Amino acid sequence: MSDTEQPPTTPEPPSATPDRPPTSPAPPPASSEPAPGQVAEIAAGYAFEGPALELGAVLWDGVCHPDARVRIPLPVLNRHGLVAGATGTGKTKTLQLIAEQLSAQGVPVFLADIKGDVSGVSAPGQDGEKVRERAAQVGQEWTPTGFPCAFYGLGGVGPGIPVRATVTSFGPVLLSKVLQLNRTQEQSLGLIFHYADSKGLELVDLKDLRAVVAFLVSDVGKPELKGIGGLSTVTAGVILRALTAFEQQGAGGFFGEPEFDTSEFLRTAPDGRGTVSVLELPSVQQQPQLFSTFLMWLLADLFHDLPEVGDLEKPKLVFFFDEAHLLFKGASQAFLESITQTVRLIRSKGVGVFFVTQTPKDVPADVLAQLGNRVQHALRAFTPDDAKALKATVRTFPDSAYDLEEVLTSLGTGEAVVTVLSERGAPTPVAATRLRAPESLMGPVDAAVLEAAVRASPLYGRYAQAVDRESAYERLSADEAARAARAADEAARAEREKAEKQAAKEAARKPAGTERARAPEEEPSLVDQVVGSGMFRSLARSIGTQLGREISRSVFGTARRRR
Repeated sequence: MSDTEQPPTTPEPPSATPDRPPTSPAPPPASSEPAPGQVAEIAAGYAFEGPALELGAVLWDGVCHPDARVRIPLPVLNRHGLVAGATGTGKTKTLQLIAEQLSAQGVPVFLADIKGDVSGVSAPGQDGEKVRERAAQVGQEWTPTGFPCAFYGLGGVGPGIPVRATVTSFGPVLLSKVLQLNRTQEQSLGLIFHYADSKGLELVDLKDLRAVVAFLVSDVGKPELKGIGGLSTVTAGVILRALTAFEQQGAGGFFGEPEFDTSEFLRTAPDGRGTVSVLELPSVQQQPQLFSTFLMWLLADLFHDLPEVGDLEKPKLVFFFDEAHLLFKGASQAFLESITQTVRLIRSKGVGVFFVTQTPKDVPADVLAQLGNRVQHALRAFTPDDAKALKATVRTFPDSAYDLEEVLTSLGTGEAVVTVLSERGAPTPVAATRLRAPESLMGPVDAAVLEAAVRASPLYGRYAQAVDRESAYERLSADEAARAARAADEAARAEREKAEKQAAKEAARKPAGTERARAPEEEPSLVDQVVGSGMFRSLARSIGTQLGREISRSVFGTARRRR
């Protein structure tokens, strides 16, 4: 059963809803009575003049007032937001509800599908008693509707158009996060990237980075970094082991070419609706550090490429950052500073960011302060830590007429406490809200339908096939082969010179008369004798074979290791 299809019309026994406190009564049905003064005051705070997204209707004392609408002005969605709540309280359906309305208003949307149940936004919803009941409670005219979607997958793992990044563009800060490096190791990785950039060594995939690290701790490469601090063998070993473990987890395919162009997320459908870009992540959900950091790369890449536009009538893109707590967990100070700067400045480029997590305390204070729109689903207070998180969450809201500690623990599925920014940029009154039902399918589409949609996309041919062109690995391998060939050549030359000197010494020791006596017979010279001897021919064959083997191994070895 979907999140918004559960009508809270009758109390349920505690055994039927284990996540809800036993003392929490289910809210009664919508009221047709005139709204009390406090409800009217709250509703007045959401009576915007311009275009807005419809979230639902105000709840007061457990009664839903369908005429008291709760909305978000379209122009303030680039002021960012937070969707939070305990597991099973309806966060995913809230994202779906907002994404549908943004698409209908011509705004592209990016969603990360962690559990594989967001693909239904592409298909019309299924009518039923539960949906009609919810629609009646909140004053919604519900019409089953599908929305234009594009489906992506990290590195081609699972269904979706492959999304890849080059190691160079991913950068040392993000890569340090996924490799779980400490501050010193992160700084050393930054030094490695700096060297690669200065030498024009493109880091396309992980084998490129591994080759550069190995080179910089070799006898030939060590002097390269002496002037800027050097790279210790111990630190290089840690980085190489982390890269190996990372690849063994199947992450190697996420890095490479063709690199994904994040401007693809800004597309609209021929009918003017915004495209909903869904990143399918069920196949990599066991690698949370990777996919959460990859989401940050997508956002940072958008920030880097988009021009400044200031405040627009509607955003260019709204980016939902799911499982946000994974992004911040164990993050270095440099990483947090980069996130804070990106979130702060990307607003002026027309992009709104919504972080999705369980409690506001999962988000650092500097980032949380920039999230002007809040949709907080129910929280649980079963443990002391839960109670502490509840109190911290309440403090993030403006003063209100509600007892928020009580409300947040008694909300049903598909209900939330809301405050957003008005058209003037001021916070709206806090409103307990029963949310609308999504009009698209509340569940995944069939796997065959999803696969057909992916292959029909015009982007599939552009990104489906990985490309491995010459980059740092190939260049360093070629340099190493050239050094080996030169060393072999010098060894052969040294042997020849030694043989020639030895032959000259032998010739100098022979009596002059002997040489003259043999001259008429045109005997071969001593050098010719030495060169023509079986011992010398054997030595020459040995040297020639060794030289040929090194060159052959370098040439075919490089080709063999290409992917």
